[in-house]
Amino acid sequence: MKTKAVRIYGVNDLRLEEFELPEIKEDEILARVISDSICMSSHKLAMQGEKHKRVRYDLTKQPIIIGHEFCGIIEKVGAKWADTFTAGAKFAIQPALNYPGPDGAGTLWAPGYSYEYIGGDATYIIIPREVMEMGCLLDYPGDNYYMGSLAEPVSCIVGAFHAQYHTKGGSYVHAMGITEGGSLALLAGVGPMGLGAIDYAIHNPRKPSRLVVTDIDETRLARAAQLLTVEEAKKNGVELVYVNTKDAADPVAQLKSLNGDKLYDDVFVFAPVKPVLELGDRLLGKDGCLNFFAGPTDTAFSASFNFYNVHYESHHIVGTSGGNTDDLIESLSMMARGELNPVFMITHVGGLDSAARTTIDLDKIPGGKKLIYTHKKLELTAISDFAEKGKKDPFFAKLAEICGRYQGLWNREAENYLLENAPEI
Repeated sequence: MKTKAVRIYGVNDLRLEEFELPEIKEDEILARVISDSICMSSHKLAMQGEKHKRVRYDLTKQPIIIGHEFCGIIEKVGAKWADTFTAGAKFAIQPALNYPGPDGAGTLWAPGYSYEYIGGDATYIIIPREVMEMGCLLDYPGDNYYMGSLAEPVSCIVGAFHAQYHTKGGSYVHAMGITEGGSLALLAGVGPMGLGAIDYAIHNPRKPSRLVVTDIDETRLARAAQLLTVEEAKKNGVELVYVNTKDAADPVAQLKSLNGDKLYDDVFVFAPVKPVLELGDRLLGKDGCLNFFAGPTDTAFSASFNFYNVHYESHHIVGTSGGNTDDLIESLSMMARGELNPVFMITHVGGLDSAARTTIDLDKIPGGKKLIYTHKKLELTAISDFAEKGKKDPFFAKLAEICGRYQGLWNREAENYLLENAPEI
């Protein structure tokens, strides 16, 4: 059958094309993608082309489908998986396969980076056997698709929290996770992933007692405080403080003052900016753990780190790139129970025709997650712009009306309306 997909041929060479998919093999699955959330990692792929570590082909000869935060419906199941998967079932996917590969040495293969026939920015895809073999094709019981697309970015946050570690004097055992009941600082923490981290810090079982979130953009801080309130955090036993550090003469002193004049047990850095990373280092207390969450595009990115404190104060630094399958399952479970609601990450929606340009320009487009509906033709549009566009277009007027009933957030009703009324690609 034919599919329409965005494929990468080289640096910033993304093309929306229609081409024929081969018949699936007995160990493959045919699926229909409904939604894909565009990740900054896909932007980095566009910038780097074949230099990206997850690319495995000569892209000029074997272009790959981009996008890895997707959700959809299984269409046809190969014989090998007939007892495990069912046509018509919704799915989410864990793109970080950790597949051992033919020689067992381990690979970085992932949908959206490494395959000709599977990626999120497509109408139809073929899921290869290794996705099922590694347990990375997951049942998605939700009544919408956008949450299924958000499960992967949420799993990155979950994985980062699990990757934190702490020690005790005289022992070499690492206690994994943030310090329960401790102090946690999220620096540059009100972007889409920072918001998800606030949500998880408040609602997961292992909570800090104090959560301090910084940024230098007052508008973004105000939106975060409206969506994830101090009152909601307090109900869950967390003291939440939002703070603008833009004009602070001494940000370390400012942030210590918010923590009883003490340094922090855990610090997350959400921007690949040297001064922010160095601030995180200076905020670590005894046995403190710094998580460098933001992946830089500069392969030579570096910053100063106090190794005196590594030696005498047991400072640690970790970095994670994605979550594992357990993290994704945890994300899906918490969302299904209503404990996490990452919909506030979504600020724009569009169709497959807008995916290539959005991916290339992602670092220049303000806001949070850009959600693509792959069977639709629709200019990428901010939810906040629906009302203005609705003055001339009744389609956007209706979307504005629906989202207005949900605090200006994307929602199942809006998604259903878009799927029923937006033009097909």
